[in-house]
Amino acid sequence: MTQPVSTAHLIASMQDARNRTLELVGDLDDLQIMGPKIRTVNPLKWEIGHTAYFYEFFILRQLYGYDSVIGERADRLYDSITVHHDVRWDLPLPNRADTLAYMQTVFDRLVERLDGEMASEQDSFIYQFGIFHEDMHTEAFLWARQNLAYPTPNLDIAVDVSAERLLGHYPGWAAVPGGRFRMGAEKSAPFLFDNEKWAHDVIIAPFGISKAAVTNAEFQAFVDDGGYDNAAFWDPAGWAWRQQAEARHPVYWQSDSPGNWLVRRFDRTFPLPPHEAVIHVNWYEASAYCNWAGQRLPSEAEWEAAALGDADPSGDLAPIKRRYPWGDTIPDPARANLDGRALGPLDVGALPAGDSAFGCRQMLGNVWEWTADTFEPFAGFSADAYKDYSTMLFGDTKVMRGGAWTTRGRMIHGTYRNFFGPERRDVFAGFRTCKV
Repeated sequence: MTQPVSTAHLIASMQDARNRTLELVGDLDDLQIMGPKIRTVNPLKWEIGHTAYFYEFFILRQLYGYDSVIGERADRLYDSITVHHDVRWDLPLPNRADTLAYMQTVFDRLVERLDGEMASEQDSFIYQFGIFHEDMHTEAFLWARQNLAYPTPNLDIAVDVSAERLLGHYPGWAAVPGGRFRMGAEKSAPFLFDNEKWAHDVIIAPFGISKAAVTNAEFQAFVDDGGYDNAAFWDPAGWAWRQQAEARHPVYWQSDSPGNWLVRRFDRTFPLPPHEAVIHVNWYEASAYCNWAGQRLPSEAEWEAAALGDADPSGDLAPIKRRYPWGDTIPDPARANLDGRALGPLDVGALPAGDSAFGCRQMLGNVWEWTADTFEPFAGFSADAYKDYSTMLFGDTKVMRGGAWTTRGRMIHGTYRNFFGPERRDVFAGFRTCKV
């Protein structure tokens, strides 16, 4: 069960999440805040209203019997399950001022009903779920801004990380021993999402995994060698996607001459940084690279063992694992590139303080990492209050682990499971590889 937290913590976290939302839309004009109709992004004016609706529906209305701030039209406008993606541009959405007023009124009601120093277990869970839901959407706001080439966002947390972008490569392989491993979240976890239920034993054979994620330079070698044009490296579904998308390189790469690559980040284009982790590649692209390189994607269990596991005195995997790759201390800027602080990925050699027990670097933050596995429930799975959070995507998506530079540090932990369709290349995903 969720550990109770203070009401002050919940209010501060809600305010921080809301501040990030406002940072990411406040500089956009009325045309930009709607944007063109694209399958992988939402109109931002709809999406910010939806974040407030989520709190209102699951906390104020379902648990505590409040009426909606805007009445019956709330469900017709903002219910993401019943309001199909393609119609969200055509809805009679409130104007910007009224949308922000709705968001603020919901926020104020959420704060007003919290009482006492410590929140109940129920409030601790559902308020944090609402906060993390808004965190997930602020990450989506960032990929929408990237997709649409909107200006680089002005985030208060952003700092100059130019020195960390000069730390270069981190080559080599980590040897992870085999043995029995507890995969998933224990019931004692401070907070978990339904698809992490529950920790269970898996048997893992010894394997080797790259100490760092694949870099731009490494992926460029695949591109320059004609990897996108050789069907032998792609599985049938991947090759069909490659042909339909007419893909020849990662989506935001540009070439001004043979072998010379640039990359667009938001509205800026610059030379491709060779030692940054490659980002915005989909599962098909990652798998094709692995086939070209004679390597493979890690299974989800292997990824978790390399990130959170340790060796016992006999040399096998230890029965106890860490909450984060470096231990149980919450993420900080010395260990993980999170929270939008760097406004992009770092060189894979950066942040050695965040290494796992086996010497794997940046397994939390920087870029999400594709695994080989299809997203499925663990034995004993049961849905939480938001019943469609996981269940609708089981069997149809691939698992990503670890978080990206865009991910909020308060919500990410080692057993967190993310999931996207294998064709999605707009999300902040890269990958690391295992030896065959």
